[in-house]
Amino acid sequence: MKRLSGKILSQKINDETKVLVQKLAKPPCLAVLLVGTDPASHLYVSLKEKMAHELGIKTVIRRVPAQTPDTLLLELIDEWNRNSDIHGILIQVPLPPGHDTDALIQAMSPEKDVDTFHPTNIKRLLAGEAQILSPVHEGIMRLIASTGIAINHARTAVIMNSETFAKPLGYVLSRAGAVVEYMSPDTFDAEHCRTCDIIVIAVGQKKFLKKNAVKNGAVIIDVGTNRESDGRVVGDVDFLDVSELDGWLTPVPGGVGPMTIAILLKNVVTLATPSFPRQEPLQSSFGG
Repeated sequence: MKRLSGKILSQKINDETKVLVQKLAKPPCLAVLLVGTDPASHLYVSLKEKMAHELGIKTVIRRVPAQTPDTLLLELIDEWNRNSDIHGILIQVPLPPGHDTDALIQAMSPEKDVDTFHPTNIKRLLAGEAQILSPVHEGIMRLIASTGIAINHARTAVIMNSETFAKPLGYVLSRAGAVVEYMSPDTFDAEHCRTCDIIVIAVGQKKFLKKNAVKNGAVIIDVGTNRESDGRVVGDVDFLDVSELDGWLTPVPGGVGPMTIAILLKNVVTLATPSFPRQEPLQSSFGG
């Protein structure tokens, strides 16, 4: 398997974003809400903050205790919605138990939702009128495109626990011409999966996908994140087991993660650009 590095592709995106930032009259600003003490969430936010500063993007990071009531979080989001100096809002998920994630996401202005999780932005996507794409989804598409594989008519398995994440991704893949099949861990069929040209997996189970379910020459996008007992982060693919096959595989870490951060920051700059067509569709390129 060839390593499909997100670090190399993301650097190109970051370089382009930095140039765009320099053309703006004032720096773009991203506001991030981080609730609780989850180590992974704190790491992800720190990485986003570090890269934002390298690109000239301002950040407002609010780290609050897990027990902070949603009423206070909603007030904060409303304040950010009304602040014209803030161009993008990110709610770091997953939230600790006891919080209404959907309500908090819906409280964001759709025009500042850099993750595109707001129901209005999902509707725009499904209507073919997406103004920006989810950083994860666009990152996946760019990684696939970089292999040179023809997405049009490619049989594609989307293996995920969450229909909320799987369906929009499946729509994006379908728009690019892929023939999408949805699978969950409970309905997973290794023999059927082995007929697929592209596999995108995010189930939160290390070593879930093995070579008996992978076609020779397939592209595998591993979105899974699992922590080993020694602290190492690994994906959902049994890397050693599939490595003897031909094809492409994103490493974890270093695959989808860097792409997600790069495109999220690109989205912030897009939303901060005065000429951005707020009411008209903006289709994002899946090219390199």
